[in-house]
Amino acid sequence: MPIYQAPTRDTKFILNEVLRLESFAHLPGFESATTDLTDAVIEEAARFCEEVAAPLNLSGDAEGCTRHPDGSVSTPAGFREAFGKYREGGWGALSVPEAQGGQGLPHVMGFVFEEYLAAANQSFAMYPGLTNGAIAAITVAGSDTLKAKYLPKMVAGEWLGTMNLTEPHCGTDLGLIRTRAVPQLDGSYAITGTKIFISAGEHDLTDNIIHLVLAKTPGAPKSSKGISLFLVPKVMVNEDGTLGARNAVSCGAIEHKMGIHGNATCVMNYDGATGWMVGPENKGLAAMFVMMNAARLGVGLQGVAQGEVAYQNGASYAKERRQGRALTGSADPTQKADPLIVHPDVRRMLMDAKATIEGLRALALWLGLQVDLAHAAATAEERAAADDMIGLLTPVIKGYGSDRGYAVATDMQQIWGGHGYIVENGMDQFVRDARIAMIYEGANGVQAMDLVGRKLGGNGGRAIAAFFAEVDAECAGAPEGLTAIAGKVAKANGELKAATLWLMQNAQGHPNNAGAGAYAYMTITGIVALGLMWLRMGKVAAAGLASGEGDKAFYEAKLITARYYAERFLPDAGALRRKIEAGAEAMMALPAEAFG
Repeated sequence: MPIYQAPTRDTKFILNEVLRLESFAHLPGFESATTDLTDAVIEEAARFCEEVAAPLNLSGDAEGCTRHPDGSVSTPAGFREAFGKYREGGWGALSVPEAQGGQGLPHVMGFVFEEYLAAANQSFAMYPGLTNGAIAAITVAGSDTLKAKYLPKMVAGEWLGTMNLTEPHCGTDLGLIRTRAVPQLDGSYAITGTKIFISAGEHDLTDNIIHLVLAKTPGAPKSSKGISLFLVPKVMVNEDGTLGARNAVSCGAIEHKMGIHGNATCVMNYDGATGWMVGPENKGLAAMFVMMNAARLGVGLQGVAQGEVAYQNGASYAKERRQGRALTGSADPTQKADPLIVHPDVRRMLMDAKATIEGLRALALWLGLQVDLAHAAATAEERAAADDMIGLLTPVIKGYGSDRGYAVATDMQQIWGGHGYIVENGMDQFVRDARIAMIYEGANGVQAMDLVGRKLGGNGGRAIAAFFAEVDAECAGAPEGLTAIAGKVAKANGELKAATLWLMQNAQGHPNNAGAGAYAYMTITGIVALGLMWLRMGKVAAAGLASGEGDKAFYEAKLITARYYAERFLPDAGALRRKIEAGAEAMMALPAEAFG
C-alpha cells in the first residue's frame, strides 16, 4: 500500500521562515494569519488528506467512475463520504473572503491544502478543484443576480463548478468552437453543443453542478473575439433557492483515460440548455482566463504533489530494499546485501527529486503569496509588481512544474525496478496521474509560447526585468558561506538574460525562432526560479545553524540540497541557451512528407 505523509515541516519552514508570512499581518486578509493559526491549519489539512483522502487513492484508481443509462455518474466507493467531510471542514472556502462566506485566509494557505490533497488523491482533489476558479470568474464578471443565486452554495461546497472549453474538433484554438448560445425572451440563452474532457462534469458528490461554458452568440465574430461565457446549472434553481427541474445538459460518456481514473472526465452534451451570460458579450475569454489562470497554478501544484508522494514512496523503498553492495565496500556486513540507498545512481534520483520538489514547493508558495499581494499590498506599485510576477511565472510553474513532477514520478518508479511496474504497489499510478498535468489547462508547449509570445514583451518587458533584478539582488546579498551557490545562480541568470536578448533580436522578424526556442526558454526560467528559491532557503538554513537554535539536521539537509541543486541543475541553463540560439532552421527544414 503506498504511503503519504503531508510535508508539514517543510511547508512551515517556507511559510514561517522563508516567506515570513506573519510579517504581512498589517495587510488586509493577513490579519488572522498568525503562525499559531497557520500551523494549526497545516496540521489539520495534513490529517484530512492523510486519513480521509489518501486511503481512497489506490481503490479509486482501480474502481473508477460509472456512468448509468440515465446519464448520471457514480464516483468510486468512499468518495461521497469523503467529500462530505471535506465540505464540513470548510476546506473549499479556506481562502475565500469572509464577505463571501469563506474563512478569509490568504490564498497561499489554499495553495498548501491544494498540494496536500492532490498528493493524497489527485482524482478526488479534481472534483472541487475548479470551483474556486469558477467562484472567482463569477465574482469578477457575473451580474449581482448570478452572484446572489449561485455563489453562496458554491462557497459552502454544496454545489461544485466546472470549466467547459474544449470541443471534439478544437482544444487550444478556442476560436474554432461551435457551441451556440441563442438569446431567449427572458434574458437567458439556449446553449447547444458538445464539450469534451470536462473534469468532474457529472458526479454524485453534490446535488447541483455549475458549468461555466464558452459559446458563440448568433452573428459573433468567427475568431476568439466572438466568444462569450455562460453559467449553465445542471439543475435549475428556483427563485427561493430550491432546486427545480433538470436542465438540458447531460453526460454523454466518461472518457477512458491513462490515469486519474477516480475523476469523471466527461463528454458533456448541451441540448438547448438554459444559461446566463457572464460578463459582456464576446468578452467571455477574458472572464474565463480568471478561472484558467487559477487552474494553471493548481496544475503546477499537482506536479509538486505527485512528485512529493512518489518521492516519499521511492525513498522509503530505497531505504528498505536490499540489492548489491556499496561501491566503497559493504555498508552492512551483517546482511547479505546493502539497501538501495547506498548506490550513487539511486542517490542521484532521490537527490534530483528532493531538490526539485522542495524547490518547486517554495516557488509555488511564493507565487501564492504574490496572488495575495496583488490584491492587498499597500501601494499600487507593489500590487502591480506582484501581478507582473504572477503573469510571468504562471506558465513556468504550470509547465516546468508539471514536467519536473512527472520526471520525479518516473524516477521513483525506476527505483522500485520491476516492482514499480506492478499495479498493486501504486508507483504506476503516480506516473499515470502525473502525466495529465503536462497536457491539460494548456499543454506545456502552449505554456512556453505564452511565456515567450505574450509575457516577455508585456509592458515593455517589465516583468522579466523585475525577475532578473530580484535574482541579482539575492545573489549580491549572499553571505560568505553561500557565495559558491550564489555564483552559480547568477551565472544561470546570465544565461537566461542572454537567451532573452537573443529572442528579442531574432524572433520578431522570424517567429519560428520564438516557437523553436520557447520550451527551452521556459525550462531555463524554471531552473533559475528554483535557483532563487534554493538560495533563499539556504540563507535561512545557514542563519538557523548559526543561531544554534531549531532543527540542526533539517537545516543541514537544506544546505546540502541547495548545493546539490546548484551543482547539478543550474549548469543546464547554458546548454539550453545554446539550443535557443540554434534557431528554427534545421527544426523546420524537412517537408511534412519526410515524417513517418
